[in-house]
Amino acid sequence: MKATLIEIGQLTRFTGRYFHELLKPGFEWAEWARQCYFMGNRSLPLVAITSFIMGLVITIQSRPTLVEFGAEAWLPGMVSVSLLREIVPVITALICAGKIGSGIGAELGSMRVTEQIDAMEVSGTNPYKYLVVTRVTASTLMIPVLAIIADAVSLYGAYLGANLRGVLSWTLFWHQVLESLAFGDIIPSITKTIFFGFAIGMIGCYMGYHSSKGTEGVGRSSNSAVVIASLLVFVIDLLAVQITDLMNLN
Repeated sequence: MKATLIEIGQLTRFTGRYFHELLKPGFEWAEWARQCYFMGNRSLPLVAITSFIMGLVITIQSRPTLVEFGAEAWLPGMVSVSLLREIVPVITALICAGKIGSGIGAELGSMRVTEQIDAMEVSGTNPYKYLVVTRVTASTLMIPVLAIIADAVSLYGAYLGANLRGVLSWTLFWHQVLESLAFGDIIPSITKTIFFGFAIGMIGCYMGYHSSKGTEGVGRSSNSAVVIASLLVFVIDLLAVQITDLMNLN
């Protein structure tokens, strides 16, 4: 228990340092742009394929139940709300936790055990600002972008799923989707992906930055980054749902 509390305290201090360094002048724009490109480019194919399959499968599985109750016309609206509110943001964040979080943890961990970070400190470079601030800021930006793209791809998958056993025009499908959605569905969904991205980037950087014990420590850091970031995604999602529910009640 003591070790856990110490770890939480160190992570809190590590996070607080991020905001302090972010506000200081001299942001590493080139490294930030490079990290944005790598995170988005490497994660997009997997995110797109997964979201397309999710849209297709959920539509196919939802149809029989709606047909049984004579509510097949509700299919596009129901599926779109389910995908955009909850399923796509969480699935995208979990994929990025595995892809981006583990990558950051392994990269910074290998730099730590090979003393590259120590060399940067000795040479007068601020390794935290160059390595951590750029990666956390990039993940905070790119995961919402990936989630928005995944939303569009999943709705296309839902459209194909709706036409597997019926005929639904493109225009009618999107009319029913847009009629069912509201800003109260979209804005909270995108907002929580910002926190997902921040948590994934911060955990990956923390685990890699404090890696030790050679190559074994690098593997442990990468694994811990995925596990803890995935758990945080669910915790943040739970809090976001509760806050959104309270706002709707008011």
